[in-house]
Amino acid sequence: MRNRPHRGVSTVSLPLDSGWRQRACQQDQEERHSCLVCGKTFSRIGNLRSHQRCHTGEKPYTCLHCGRRFSHSGNLQKHKRVHTGERPYRCLQCSKTFCQSSHLKKHQMIHTDRQMIICGKTFSRVGNLRIHERCHTGEKPHCCPVCGRCFIQAGDLKKHKRVHTGEKPYYCLQCGKNFSRRENLKRHQKIHLGESLHHQRLWIDPQ
Repeated sequence: MRNRPHRGVSTVSLPLDSGWRQRACQQDQEERHSCLVCGKTFSRIGNLRSHQRCHTGEKPYTCLHCGRRFSHSGNLQKHKRVHTGERPYRCLQCSKTFCQSSHLKKHQMIHTDRQMIICGKTFSRVGNLRIHERCHTGEKPHCCPVCGRCFIQAGDLKKHKRVHTGEKPYYCLQCGKNFSRRENLKRHQKIHLGESLHHQRLWIDPQ
């Protein structure tokens, strides 16, 4: 005997492609977590809350070494490498290491012919070329142990440290004023030069 369907029970055949149901459900889920400021949608409420810090400026993650604050825990983890010296990303061609994957990706362009088209600048020493390459890769290996700010060249870090130490090694011979940077002293000396030329002009041509 054939099995007959029970009375009162209806059967519904699903379409062959039921993927639209999943997409519709996913879209509906994303629309439930929308940013009221910019309208951006998220599939998870946690991602929305993390995004909202871009608008509120909230930075709940603090570096225990220097006190610098971050809005995302991932950014704090990257920053910690400034203090620990960890460089987990290695170039397979030259074995140079980097603390961030983005720095490695930019560095890898150096090994291609396309990188030479960027500026075409030449150097007599390999060391100077390596320093210049950081302008294109964004690498800043010299970091301040006090505030965590990083620089391309060691000389720039040395100048920056004077912000924390208060050191002012450059002084004006005319008035004795001190400066932390040579360029600031040169800018200051123009004041005396302008005054000297002004008085000289008055003496030569009183009119």
